[in-house]
Amino acid sequence: MTDFDVVVVGGGPGGSTAAGLVAADGHRVLLLEQEHLPRYRIGESLLPATVHGICALLGVRDEVERAGFVRKRGGMFRWGSDPEPWTFAFAASDRMAGPTSYAYQVERTRFDTILLRNASRLGADVREGHRVLGTLRDGGRITGVRYLDETGRERAATARFVVDASGHTSRLHHDVGGAREYARDFRNLALFGYFRGGARLPEPDAGNIVCAAFGDGWFWYIPLSASLTSVGAVVRRDAAARVQGDPETAFRGLIADCPLVRDFLHGVPRATEPPYDRLRVRKDYSYDRTSLCCPGMALVGDAACFIDPVFSSGVHLATYSALLAARSINSTLAGLVPEERCFAEFEARYRREFGLFRDFLRGFYRLEADQRSYYRHAGHVTGRDDRTAFLDLVGGVSSTDFDTLGEVLAEGAQLQMRGLLGEDAGAEPPMFPGGLVSTSDGRRWQVPDA
Repeated sequence: MTDFDVVVVGGGPGGSTAAGLVAADGHRVLLLEQEHLPRYRIGESLLPATVHGICALLGVRDEVERAGFVRKRGGMFRWGSDPEPWTFAFAASDRMAGPTSYAYQVERTRFDTILLRNASRLGADVREGHRVLGTLRDGGRITGVRYLDETGRERAATARFVVDASGHTSRLHHDVGGAREYARDFRNLALFGYFRGGARLPEPDAGNIVCAAFGDGWFWYIPLSASLTSVGAVVRRDAAARVQGDPETAFRGLIADCPLVRDFLHGVPRATEPPYDRLRVRKDYSYDRTSLCCPGMALVGDAACFIDPVFSSGVHLATYSALLAARSINSTLAGLVPEERCFAEFEARYRREFGLFRDFLRGFYRLEADQRSYYRHAGHVTGRDDRTAFLDLVGGVSSTDFDTLGEVLAEGAQLQMRGLLGEDAGAEPPMFPGGLVSTSDGRRWQVPDA
């Protein structure tokens, strides 16, 4: 078959989510992934909205639960002007209380494979080892892709829609028009690796993420298992010279400058088995795009935009944007809502969610502030009670106020409720005046009742 309803490029969480949700709605989906899974990716710390919302809608939450990943109940920050570390717990938010008050720290080799195999079970034609070369176009519309199969032969697949979920190195993102715009605020470099062991916070918080600021940036410290820890230094652009040259020497020097992480890793060796044996460097340059979609094509995840990883929002934004794209495609193919209106909703919601993290991070990087100031800033950005706003933001379930609607639950909270309760979650209000709402199964848009 060369003719599909949708071609998805990339088999990470965003691509698997989009492919699975569109295939589950009865459409012909081709997913092309250039590597063979399992394969390594950074970004191991999830948010509750992904686990209890997206994974539930995909029908894969129970499998993720059984995988034995480390449970993450919140996090600890050594940040700003506070001399002592301070903690947060998802359970303290009424949006995430009870059965949704945790997420997971995941090895992406396993987590991504679970989602990709699930997309195949839902009906997507998943082809690994297939590299996409470019898009096909008919006038002003994207109509498919050109790709190399596993034998190196060039082929083409046509489709009503293309979803680019191929990450920050995307070859296709230019094809929607517009430009990628890099944020001046967050031009950092990350040097990261893995350790065999390391200290843990006291129970029940042993699985929590730790973020610790130091003179030239900040560290993440993520317990992936009882014997494996992901550690990364995010260094400001003006200190980038520190990660040049020998990475081993640079990493040791950065750790020595951060007492909290230095003490956690005292006497702990680095991992020696692939894929965790290497030190890696990545430009954590945050960016957005002036266009996220065009007729026949949508960008999701890092192909569209990227924000500094301090709040572990990468997988959340990838799967959330994929859900929005899947709803828009399913609704258009079913003839329920005009394509233009569907993708206007996709872009508006995606930009809002990305913008919440971006706008809060601009204040969070003011290291002269204290914990209370950060809570106040979260309240200002989201329009809610200070402490609750911070917890909802870092859990992916922020809420905001609109002039004509009053308090509106953000998509993350709606996803969790719909994943847990289905139709019993009740009617969802539109996020924007005149906007659309999701159907009870979460897979399509519909016009809300008056």
